[in-house]
Amino acid sequence: MSSKLSRRDFIRFSAAGAAGAMLMPGILSAAPQSRTRRAGANDVINLGFIGLGRQAMSLLRGALRVPDVRIVAGADLYDIKRQRFEASVKAHYAEAGQRVDVKTYESYADLLARTDIDGVIIATPDHFHAVIAVAACRAGKDVYLEKPMTYTIYEGQQLIKAVRDNNRILQVGSQQRSSSEFLHVSNLLREGRLGKVLKAKVYVGDPAAPIPYDLPEQPVPSGLDWDKWHGPLSQKFHFNNDLNPLISLNPEQGETVWGAWRWYQGMGGGYMTDWGAHMFDIVQWALGKDRSGPVEIIPPGVSFYDHLTYKYDNGTIVTMEQFDGGKQGCKFYGEGGWIQVVRGQVLASDPSLLPGADGSGGSGEYETNVPHMETFIRSMRSRKDPNVPVEIGHSSCTVCTLGNIAYELGRPVQWNPIVEKFMGNDAEATAKLHYQYRPGYSL
Repeated sequence: MSSKLSRRDFIRFSAAGAAGAMLMPGILSAAPQSRTRRAGANDVINLGFIGLGRQAMSLLRGALRVPDVRIVAGADLYDIKRQRFEASVKAHYAEAGQRVDVKTYESYADLLARTDIDGVIIATPDHFHAVIAVAACRAGKDVYLEKPMTYTIYEGQQLIKAVRDNNRILQVGSQQRSSSEFLHVSNLLREGRLGKVLKAKVYVGDPAAPIPYDLPEQPVPSGLDWDKWHGPLSQKFHFNNDLNPLISLNPEQGETVWGAWRWYQGMGGGYMTDWGAHMFDIVQWALGKDRSGPVEIIPPGVSFYDHLTYKYDNGTIVTMEQFDGGKQGCKFYGEGGWIQVVRGQVLASDPSLLPGADGSGGSGEYETNVPHMETFIRSMRSRKDPNVPVEIGHSSCTVCTLGNIAYELGRPVQWNPIVEKFMGNDAEATAKLHYQYRPGYSL
């Protein structure tokens, strides 16, 4: 595949969504359930941010670079993050000689109630994704939702319904689908350049660790509503700075670590969902398994399996294990050779499989990936699905969550990706499709 084809595909995917994406029936005819205005092709798009931590500030830098987009609001449960966000947005527009009224809120519901906001960027902890995204769809907002799309498989199923029932655009923050090296490898494999893919190795990292009772309890910082931070979680965790890293405005000091909630059972899915939502997403795409998935998941230590292993119905085997160099990425083995991809690099068994000199790099820092954000904005205007719509975000997220379920059960599970159910009346596995929200929260 030439670098020219990769560039052409990049434009096509960014403008119209992934191959096979289409305008969903009724998406233009039905009106949203709120009075939110519908932005025209030439209108400025008003966006609000929900969740204003480290990831949101990176996404903000990308969104501010997209033409005809205006950031008008932010919401977070921590007052100092609201202050940082407001100051950053105002400073940007002041430098550009523009006057934009920016407001912040403690409650995301107050932001969603604004009828002048066209779309929202959600960058909260994973356990809040589904509740807020469903509410946004019902409020008539389009949604850019950070990966992993949802915390549970059931949440993903319900979010699909909310997006389609309310005729919304939803783009998942799987930025690698808008980066040239991953476009090149995925296109090459789907076009059969390696023949049948026999096996793939994916390295993401460990599953979630046990509940973090080893983290000492620390005082909740002033201005943070720690109870509301738990959202729908039925279990209450004591506060520790690692779970919601502290920041400072004077002197200015951002988060020095990622929020550790993602590494612990009960709050996150570990590296399996954090990095898995990127790398297993590429595997699904490259194998032509978007909107589908594996049929059996086997944890390490069972029989002769040394690694978490996924089996697909076409015979392809995918394992979660390190390969050359130990970076997070994917390596595919086909009948005609192998090819591997990590961020910013493609290696292959044959030089003819490599992209051109101008096609191997990424698109800058992934959290500020402007092409991926531009795809979302174009989809808002065209009302056509972006390159990672809700169904694809759900199927990729499901692969990661299925791996965690197999890890937790310590035994193989059989999965039907068409009806999205465990086979063999597996009540123990089925119970892990969701959890009981605490009172006051529902989908």
